[in-house]
Amino acid sequence: MVRRHLSIRFDSAARRTALAVLLAGTALVATPAVAQEAAQSADQPTEGLADIVVTATRSSESLSKVAASVSAVSAADLGVGGVKDVASLATAIPNLSVGDQFGVNRIFIRGIGLTSIDLGADGGVAFLQDGAQIARPAAQLSGFYDLDRVEVLRGPQGTLYGRGATAGAINLITKKPTDHVDGYLRASYGNYNAIALEGAVGGPIAGDKLMARVSAKFDKRDGYGINEFTGAQIDDRNAYAVRGTIVAKPSEDLEVTLSGEYFNEDDSNYAFHYFGPTVAPENLLGSILGGKSLFTVAAAAGKPANIRNIWSDQEPLNQRHGYSFTGTIDWNKGDLDVKSITSYHKFKRFNRDDLDASDANMFGQNNYIEDSKSFSQEFVGNYKTDKLDILFGANYFHEKLYGEVRVPLTNLAVLLKIAGQVPPFVPDNAFDSFNYLQNGTVTIDALGFYAQGTYALTDKFKITAGGRFSHEKRKGVGTFDFLGSVNTDKAKSWNAFTPTVTLNYQANDSTLLYASVTRGFKSGVINVGSRNDVINPEYVWSYELGLKTATADRKLQANIAAFYMDYTDLQVGFVDATSVVTTVNAASARNYGIEAELKAKPLPGLTLELFGTYLNAKYRKFVTGDYRQAFKQISVAGNRLQNAPEFSFRAGADYDIPLGTVGKLNARAEVNWQDRVYFTEFNNADATQAPYALINAGLRFTSSNDKYYVDVWGRNLANKLVITNNIITAPLFSSVRVGSVAPPRTYGVTLGVNF
Repeated sequence: MVRRHLSIRFDSAARRTALAVLLAGTALVATPAVAQEAAQSADQPTEGLADIVVTATRSSESLSKVAASVSAVSAADLGVGGVKDVASLATAIPNLSVGDQFGVNRIFIRGIGLTSIDLGADGGVAFLQDGAQIARPAAQLSGFYDLDRVEVLRGPQGTLYGRGATAGAINLITKKPTDHVDGYLRASYGNYNAIALEGAVGGPIAGDKLMARVSAKFDKRDGYGINEFTGAQIDDRNAYAVRGTIVAKPSEDLEVTLSGEYFNEDDSNYAFHYFGPTVAPENLLGSILGGKSLFTVAAAAGKPANIRNIWSDQEPLNQRHGYSFTGTIDWNKGDLDVKSITSYHKFKRFNRDDLDASDANMFGQNNYIEDSKSFSQEFVGNYKTDKLDILFGANYFHEKLYGEVRVPLTNLAVLLKIAGQVPPFVPDNAFDSFNYLQNGTVTIDALGFYAQGTYALTDKFKITAGGRFSHEKRKGVGTFDFLGSVNTDKAKSWNAFTPTVTLNYQANDSTLLYASVTRGFKSGVINVGSRNDVINPEYVWSYELGLKTATADRKLQANIAAFYMDYTDLQVGFVDATSVVTTVNAASARNYGIEAELKAKPLPGLTLELFGTYLNAKYRKFVTGDYRQAFKQISVAGNRLQNAPEFSFRAGADYDIPLGTVGKLNARAEVNWQDRVYFTEFNNADATQAPYALINAGLRFTSSNDKYYVDVWGRNLANKLVITNNIITAPLFSSVRVGSVAPPRTYGVTLGVNF
């Protein structure tokens, strides 16, 4: 009772705190001149907050001068005890949430992201590494090591990034070799027997004319849960990756970068967790065959079910590997910079899970294959003078994606006889040799041309205008087989124009105001081997007002952004009344909200961070079948979008404690609170995650020469059980709820050496 009472108080307090962050940001916005005067009159000014140079807008620019909602996570904040993977980015970036589903990266920014669970689905967030697109969401969960920084753009990026950027863009920037030998080794050990080894070494081969760097990561741990039916571990990890980079500078104005990467995973990660029944009695299908579920077993033992575990006759399997090559040519001549980015990605995965979430030997074994080969080529030009900045480019993308979903129809005849859909004399194993099968190939060809210009009307006022023309063609060849085969061959192409206009007012060196209008485009979709009709493109118009300001000594800074987004033909996926995965275009949706980021350095060594967000993301028009009402068509207008919390906030503190000639201690702590989210368009109580808070902390000792450190860290210290995704399975499986959960409490120690 006490815990529940405290939880309610915290949720209420958290909402008030989020609002307070927004109001505090507004107050700072209203009085930048006063704050600057106070700072200038300080007797003993402290070292200010550092700015960071980003390339999110396709050219190098200080983060505080970028007229857009951009966040950057630096190398100092990346690592086992900090932002260690794509999922943990959500703790550092406003209005960003991440939850995998069946090993697929599901990123949402401002309530928009990947909702479809079908083969060939694309996300709403463009994901890149060193400027080259990683198209498959499942392939985006690797490569998070030896990074210089991670850049996140919030809001549609139709002009700069084109296809698949209706919600925003994420770019991983890897570390490059330098003209001196440097590198690091890092070894971590934590609970669940977690072992993480990471290292890199690089330096000159021929002075500053030819340099190389090699980095690698090994990640292994026991499972966060077990299969209680078999005793085997689930959600464990066994992965490794290696990357090599060569930089050549044949002349002062020419730089060539070549990189190659390989990764491999082989474990029982990404298990389907069972969250209980929905419209049917508990384990209806299992009881027909004498099976049990996690919930029925727990009830028989008189204890609550531990949803970190599963009870299944099928062990989850995760096997994936891939490699990529990226070549970048950067030529700079005076005011003109031209860059070529060429990339090839090969990715293959096999996943298996149990759709019926029980120990019954029935038609629940879900086998999933995805095999992608993609090639991209982009040319980017940038011309700068004192008053004019022109960006222009062209890109080509080609992908060939083979996919297969295979579900053996074991014991399906038993159910059909009970339902009266086949005669009683039909053998129980009549359909055991058949499969629910989607398989085929989708070929994607995309072409884009874009240009954007910024002109300085005065010393303080600039206007930016641009647009992109996009052409995309998709062709699907395949079959759909479910007690009868259907040819799924289809093809279609689309054209789109996505303009942008931004007004930029630099009031002084530390205060920037901007207003922007931009359009985003997400291509239409042809899912692999799906009888689904061709899904139309998704479009959005976005309007944003923003301000970035700081005191003159940069001891205090704030970023404020308010936005309104109007979506048409939003792509939404679900399982329909015939137990088939389906994607449709919701008629329309609209999102609006405000984001406030505050950062302060009031004392030497002490850094405080706070962000708060408010998000109102709802469907305007959408009629769809409700699984709770026998798929009766209902309107969900006014319901919240999936993965769109109304409020969220983060508070963090980082304090350096000098230890004289020995070195220094760094103490850090953060709390991240997120409001309730829904996982379906119905906003129903059986597919939601209640408000929660995650607490992370660490203590690091660093030697005086910065060469050695010891870091003791902990994440999710309160051990909150958080559902990150929840899907309602097919009516054939009684529409049970399955999905993913976030990691439990983890803690450990990291030893590092820099050289």
